Amino acid sequence: MRDESIICKRAEIFGVVQGVWYRGSTEKMAKKLGLTGWVRNRSDGSVEAVFQGPSNAIEQMLTWCRHGPRTATVDRVEVQDQLLDKTLFSEFLVRY
Repeated sequence: MRDESIICKRAEIFGVVQGVWYRGSTEKMAKKLGLTGWVRNRSDGSVEAVFQGPSNAIEQMLTWCRHGPRTATVDRVEVQDQLLDKTLFSEFLVRY
């Protein structure tokens, strides 16, 4: 039986993750997995994302984040639990 509980996670991705299509690829994968939330570049060169959806889809997304698109070099991903807010997210967006 699959775990379908809805959760929310925040991820910070470090490495060569800006200028390599990381945000666009994250958006595409998150939508494919049916997740809502957002992804953005940070001023320190990392990428930050918030994912909300079924726990099994979030785990798949976080596994993907550890590698990213083939043009990226991910050094590490730090993940934190976030409070669930069904009113906050209705789709997955790239923030600029």
